[in-house]
Order: sequence, then structure tokens, then C-alpha cells
Amino acid sequence: MPSDEQSPISASEAKRLFADWKAAPAIVLAVSGGPDSIALMWLAARWRRALARGPQLIAVTVDHGLRPEAAREAREVKRLAQSLDLPHRTLRWTGTKPQTGLPAAAREARYRLLTQAARQSHATHILTAHTRDDQAETLLMRLLRGSGIAGLAAMARESERDGLRLARPLLDVSKAQLIATLKKAGIDFADDPTNRDLSFTRPRLRAVMPALAAEGGGPRSLARLASRLARANAAVEVLAEGAERYLALRDRQVETDAGGKTFDVAAFAAMPEEIRLRLLLRAINRFGHERPAELGKVEALLAALDRTAAESTRRSRPKSDQPRLKQTLAGALVSLAGGRIRIEPAPPRRHRAE
Repeated sequence: MPSDEQSPISASEAKRLFADWKAAPAIVLAVSGGPDSIALMWLAARWRRALARGPQLIAVTVDHGLRPEAAREAREVKRLAQSLDLPHRTLRWTGTKPQTGLPAAAREARYRLLTQAARQSHATHILTAHTRDDQAETLLMRLLRGSGIAGLAAMARESERDGLRLARPLLDVSKAQLIATLKKAGIDFADDPTNRDLSFTRPRLRAVMPALAAEGGGPRSLARLASRLARANAAVEVLAEGAERYLALRDRQVETDAGGKTFDVAAFAAMPEEIRLRLLLRAINRFGHERPAELGKVEALLAALDRTAAESTRRSRPKSDQPRLKQTLAGALVSLAGGRIRIEPAPPRRHRAE
């Protein structure tokens, strides 16, 4: 990318941005009408026209029904898409909206609708317009919430979601560059006032970004930190995979998806804490039938397992008489007994009679 973050993105730069997806059969472009997503659609259309063969592009706008201007903005996106020879669909989030946690609920609804559109269009990828600025804000939000290494790695350039690939080609591009690109092309875009609504976390963080940038903590620095944490997280994941294989081979363990996973307490205790946390988290998320487990709750569970195992060692009792632990987390039953930790699906909850 050019060093001048106010410079429009050239055709050759756009070619590099989208090169990873030229072999995809069809791609859904998530286009809200704001500058970032309008730039995504315009750059992708220009890139596609330059290819002899390339993926079909389908622009999709999600109207959350939260602002009266949204329907008009969706029509404007459709007009621009038609001028770029792109098919366009507007999908609406219907039903009752939650009183709390609205941004998260709207985000989940958006991805659900985008996934439906992708499957109907036989698309393998969904492209979103997240920028370097968004990456910096995401890192700050997760930092303030006490996320672990995986969370602080923030957004990946490409990831899997609901059997599709979710890609962010503009993740290393500044919002200023995208606006400069649209201005040069003479393309208008919508201004969503909720992006400045200080009742939401992300706009409040956005408001303090200039002060952070003055101290050297601008979007570029924060995005670089997220990239380095992603690199560290990938390395730890490799170690966790190796540890999982080692424990399975050591026990000659044969498991089934429905059965569960066990770890020898002594061998498990010899692993570094971060590795043990990840092994527990993987097993709980695999065999649990509820939402993914929260890191803080897995940390508390690991501490309880360590205390119980240490008590067993101090007392030197027979395995049949050693202290035991049994706890349910995220739909998984985690137990320690007889020198082994077992993670398996928890039995269905019993509903009290009214």
C-alpha cells in the first residue's frame, strides 16, 4: 500500500488486494452503503472486469430496520451495483429487536443473512469491508474486555464461518484511503450516524483514537500489534495440537465424537498452563452442546482441576478414594476421578415442573 494514506487505491493495488480470491466461483460482497463497503464493491468490480475469467460478484445489503434511512441507502447501493453490472439483493432483519446487546445481535443477524445469500448464490466466500481502523478498534475493545491471545489477534484476513470463507481484503487499508478512492471516482456514499453514537462502545473508542495516535498508538501501530499477536497465537496453536496428539498417543486413546476425551492427570499437569487451557477449551467446545465456553470460566475450571489434583497427590490415597471434581460448562461435563480428567457431553438439563 502507498505510504500516503490519503492516496486513492490504484488498479494495480486493487489487483493485489483481491488476488487470493480470483479462483472462487462466486463471491458475496457485504455492502451497507457506507464508504468502506461502497469502496469494496467499486474496487472489486473494477478488479473483476480486468480478469479474463473470475468469480461472479453478488452485492448484498442487509437492512437491519433500525434507521428510517436504511431502505433509501439500500436502494442507492442497488443503483450503484447495477451501474457496475453487479446483481444486488437487499435482505431485511425482521422480528423484535433486543433492548440490550443490540450491536452484537445486529452483527449476528447480518452474518446469518449474508450466509443465506451466499448459499443461495453458490458463493464460497463473503467479503466484508473491515479496514485497518476497524482492526485497531477491535483490538482495543477486546483488550478492555480482558481477552486472551486469540482474542487480541483480532480479525483474520480470512476465516471460516458456517461452512463458508469470510474474507477481509481491506484489513490493511485505512478508511482515509477508501474515502480518497471514492472521491477521485466521484462516487457518493451514506453517512450512518450510529457510527458517532457515543452510547455504543465502538464509537466511544473511535473518539479517543486521535489521542492514542498522538502517543504512537494509532491504527497502524495497533493493527501491527494484532498481527504480531495473531502470529504468536498461531504458534501456540501448533504447540497445543502437538500436546493433544502426544496425550492421545500416550494413552493409546481411541475416541468418538459422541463419547468424549480423557487426559491423564499427571501428564496433563506437566503441560504449560496456556496449553492446558487450550486443550480444555477445545474439548469443551467439541463435546459441549451450548455456546462456546468463555475463557474466564475455563480458567476457573482449570484452577479447580489443579487444586483437586494437588490435593489427591498430597493425600496419596488410592485412586478409588481420591478427591473428585464434576462440573458442567457450556454443555460439557468435566470430571476428575481415578487420576483422569474426562470431558463429555453433559446430560440434558431437567426443566422444573411449573
